[in-house]
Amino acid sequence: MTAQEAYNSLDPQRWKDTSIFERLALLEQVQHNLKKYAVELGEVDAKMKNDLIGENITSAAEGMGTTVMPMANTLMGIHKLYESLATGNIQKPLSINEIDTNLFEVEVFPIFSKDKLAAAQQKGYLHIEGTPTQTNPMDKPVGVIAVSGAGNYSSSIEMAMALFLENKVALHKPHQLNEATDAIWEKIFAPMIEVQAVAFCDADQGREMAALEGLHSIYFTGSTGVAHAIQNAAKAPLVSECGGNNPCIIVPGKWSDKDIKRQAIQLASVGKLNGGAVCGRPQTIITSKNWAQREAFLNALRKALMEETFACSSHYPGVDKTKEAFLENQTSAEILKPEHGKHSKSDFVLIPSISEDDFAVTNEAFCQIYSEIPLDVSTDTDEFLTKATDFCNNKLLGSLGCMLLVDNDTMKANESRVHRAVRELNYGGIAVNDVPPNIWLNAYLTWGGCGETTEDFVSGVGNFGNALNFDNIKKSVILNDFNSTSFELTNRKKVEHLLENASYFSIDQSWGHFAKLAGQMVMDNFKKKDFN
Repeated sequence: MTAQEAYNSLDPQRWKDTSIFERLALLEQVQHNLKKYAVELGEVDAKMKNDLIGENITSAAEGMGTTVMPMANTLMGIHKLYESLATGNIQKPLSINEIDTNLFEVEVFPIFSKDKLAAAQQKGYLHIEGTPTQTNPMDKPVGVIAVSGAGNYSSSIEMAMALFLENKVALHKPHQLNEATDAIWEKIFAPMIEVQAVAFCDADQGREMAALEGLHSIYFTGSTGVAHAIQNAAKAPLVSECGGNNPCIIVPGKWSDKDIKRQAIQLASVGKLNGGAVCGRPQTIITSKNWAQREAFLNALRKALMEETFACSSHYPGVDKTKEAFLENQTSAEILKPEHGKHSKSDFVLIPSISEDDFAVTNEAFCQIYSEIPLDVSTDTDEFLTKATDFCNNKLLGSLGCMLLVDNDTMKANESRVHRAVRELNYGGIAVNDVPPNIWLNAYLTWGGCGETTEDFVSGVGNFGNALNFDNIKKSVILNDFNSTSFELTNRKKVEHLLENASYFSIDQSWGHFAKLAGQMVMDNFKKKDFN
């Protein structure tokens, strides 16, 4: 279908006239369909990646984790919102506190009992400029939002956000890599198509979609260059998420050997996710050159990348040339070979000891590359965070996601200083003792750049998410305990069980699915690695 034909099939007024109760019924039909087609989504997504790699290394469960889970989380957050709207109220947050002049911190996660069980010690906050206000989505003006789907993930959660959070009908165009999964999304969103609230156009309709008259806005996830091209050609404003070079700031502290190993495995794991094609994954590790445990951590990271986490292959087109550019420009680069290099396109590049003006600072990898910069600063928490914040805000490319690791003793002694750093770091999503992609997966938080303008953005303008529909959000923050259970790619079957069970639990949050998720996790914790 052409973009114009898809646009013509939509009826914004009909969607406006659809009641809260009717929307809840439609939402539940979509959730039912998501469960029905979950395995097929995972299989088709995995096939696309494996075909590009030339090897069957990506499992259907991994495909479910990157397609089903994001949409399921989004739909569940929206369902909770509309349940509250059905009672005549809008769901309120857990707390609101003024943390700086005209800046408020709003605790939005976890609110509900099953979310609390799944979240453990993880908490989610919005930073809002001005007195926090919420807008009932039913009160927003109707219109049409065009969604240009991402290439690295085929779970276009922006469709659901446009429909239920912005009160707009949605026109969706898939990335060419995800045409096969888009055909399944059409079946999942069939109830919305029937009421003329959603329409799908062909993958080659990008230019035509951008040129449509009458759009309220265009939602785009992808490269900065393409985003600027769309913005220049489009007749509607662009809301964009475009990646960047995200930091992992390691606050100097006294870590045990167990701490070093656990955090190295967590960092290795998030760096390998989806072959490194994750917009919010950390890329530049920031340390103090005077941290006594710096070399021990880097050695642990090397071991975690090569021996303690399984190999993942980079499927995204063009990243081979990106990797070559990093290797050509960074003389300290090390090529590490997980599982002795037996899997195609699975090499991991580690670049220790880069400098502030290096190529690796001002370029995004979007593949399995980590660089490390040892800042010439003391291990004093205040001095280190001052230097690290300045480097991130003024040198590092983009403003999308930031990861910050701080041990519990250092946090306890410097809590106000760490929170000040969270306020000052110019990133749209900040994960303290957690991984930034978990912000994207959380329906109650937002995902996007921070403080960028339409003229010269890198990570994008605007944000997606926000299931409680707050206004004027500056950034989202996850806080977790330093000793919390991290996501670890230490056993393939364990990861497959986790992703499959978490996907099904995210769809309906039934006690049965929670019991299966929790029970399998307990059993799998005893498993050793299943690769060599």
